[in-house]
Amino acid sequence: MNIRELMTRNPITCSADTKLTDVAKLMRDEDIGDVLVGDEQSLCGIVTDRDIVVRGLAERDDLSAAVAGDVCSDDLCTVDVDDDVRDVVQTMEQRALRRVPVLDNGSPVGIVSLGDLATALDRESALGKISAASPSPGQ
Repeated sequence: MNIRELMTRNPITCSADTKLTDVAKLMRDEDIGDVLVGDEQSLCGIVTDRDIVVRGLAERDDLSAAVAGDVCSDDLCTVDVDDDVRDVVQTMEQRALRRVPVLDNGSPVGIVSLGDLATALDRESALGKISAASPSPGQ
């Protein structure tokens, strides 16, 4: 099985100069925890809800001028759309990654998360059940 079958398609992207408050609003509106930083042709990073808190809020008194490029993870690990799921799991395990952008000929086409893998590969595990559950009201 390749990662194309498990990934979440059409990832949300923003440019490195997108205001951090706008990135947070994208996450809220799209009900996601990560936004890829770059464009349809190339990526320069990924910003997560945790990045906004740890590298944004915790390090700045004022977020009004902060942009995605200020807080995104720029040591980006990606996988190819045709990579085998086992290889992707091994990569995520070795690098302690929770989310990995998926590329097709260098362009971002998806993202795969621990939750995606757990739901697809071990739906009866605790993580699989949590990942498959509907969000609680208000979340």
